[in-house]
Amino acid sequence: MKKFLLFLILAPWIFATHAQKHYESHVHVGGHAGITMSEMSFAPSVKQKFTQGITAGVAIRYAEERHVGLIAELNFSQRGWAEKFEESPLNYSRTLNYVDLPVMTHIFFGGRNFKGFINLGPQISYMIGSSISSNFNYEDPTSNPSFPTTFRMTEQLAMPVKNKFDYGITAGLGCEGIIRRRHSVMIEARFYYGLGNIFPSTKKDTFSASRNVSIAVTLGYMFRIK
Repeated sequence: MKKFLLFLILAPWIFATHAQKHYESHVHVGGHAGITMSEMSFAPSVKQKFTQGITAGVAIRYAEERHVGLIAELNFSQRGWAEKFEESPLNYSRTLNYVDLPVMTHIFFGGRNFKGFINLGPQISYMIGSSISSNFNYEDPTSNPSFPTTFRMTEQLAMPVKNKFDYGITAGLGCEGIIRRRHSVMIEARFYYGLGNIFPSTKKDTFSASRNVSIAVTLGYMFRIK
């Protein structure tokens, strides 16, 4: 895994350095915004469902004429999870607010006015805040007579986040339409898998894994400055 992460970090610069020897470079700046659908990868498992949030950010992209480039972003994104209670009226969700810095290889293909692309690379994040929404006392869930305690983990409901720093792998697939050469709009679906745990994860702790997993769909705009 360490070798794979090292490859993801170095690949954009290797590709870009090789490409710039042969092709004219393009530089774009822009922004994007959209929605996120998130859950956590818990071990032991927790009964949960996706929770919805928002994401927005700015980007700079360095691209070559032929198929490959580099893109870096600074984003705000909401991740977290929602507990699943089947048909019960109970509800609980936790929202985790992050500042993200993904640096990705940008692979693109297509014609002059319409292109498809793939983004792939590492991402680091820092949690700047969190909130909990619940219609029961999550600090003492068994005090609610209708709370289903059978085969259900409850420690995560009130457990404070220990690790605000997160890191992981992100990959996106999208398309871009070019308008009057310097302007373009794009839509992208992106997957993120965190490799860090938000809760303590030693042998004596409740969870051996508590990792962020999210899908984001964004609409963006880019302006070519070079």
